[in-house]
Amino acid sequence: MAKLLSAIKSRLRQSALFNFNQVGRDRWVAAQASALPAGTKVLDVGAGSCRYRHLFSHCDYKTQDFKQLSTGDVGGDGYGKIDFICDVLNIPVPDGSFDAILCTEVLEHVPEPIRLVKELARLLRPGGKLLLTAPLGSGLHQQPYHYYGGYTPYWYRKFLAEAGFTAIRIEANGGFFKHYGQESRRFARMLAPRGGRARILLAPLWLISLPWFALVCPLLCGLFDRLDAERGFTTGYHVTATRVRA
Repeated sequence: MAKLLSAIKSRLRQSALFNFNQVGRDRWVAAQASALPAGTKVLDVGAGSCRYRHLFSHCDYKTQDFKQLSTGDVGGDGYGKIDFICDVLNIPVPDGSFDAILCTEVLEHVPEPIRLVKELARLLRPGGKLLLTAPLGSGLHQQPYHYYGGYTPYWYRKFLAEAGFTAIRIEANGGFFKHYGQESRRFARMLAPRGGRARILLAPLWLISLPWFALVCPLLCGLFDRLDAERGFTTGYHVTATRVRA
């Protein structure tokens, strides 16, 4: 039974309907990686578990991280092979060392994110490509290294341009309905019995509401998401930008 439940959870994590935020981001990174020519020099900033290493097998792929988080916060089996263990604001490589930089879900964990954008610009050669994602809204995570609540399209356009980037393209990762569906599943998890009299008393309510909050609502929200044209309540944005040529 335990193996069956583990297999079901694994399948749900891989489903775009039940884990759209991560799945959508993974698909976006895969598409960006596949568009890079063989031999491209890539730096994965804040790489953590290096979950995207396999997508850049055709590239000269390097990684950076400060390696201060616990295995649970990093995810997977913990940190992967990190080439540059250092402060993200001071990566010890010469200017223009990379053709592309990947930086996913890192900005909110950096005390000075504008400085980080400038550091990424320094590391890219003229004409190099930046692949960047960060949340618009999220709960606290990877504490105590969580400093900001989220980044808007206006933030990207202003500070990427000031750092020397052009051709800035910003895509929302889902809209209001998918975001609502994600929080519906979180509601079900948080209501689940975990000990304590109050939680035990709530167990019948959890069992009754579980099909709706954990299954039906996320399914409906996935179907309805195309109705949200504004994308103002997205979980985050996927951003590409090009380093201005000298």
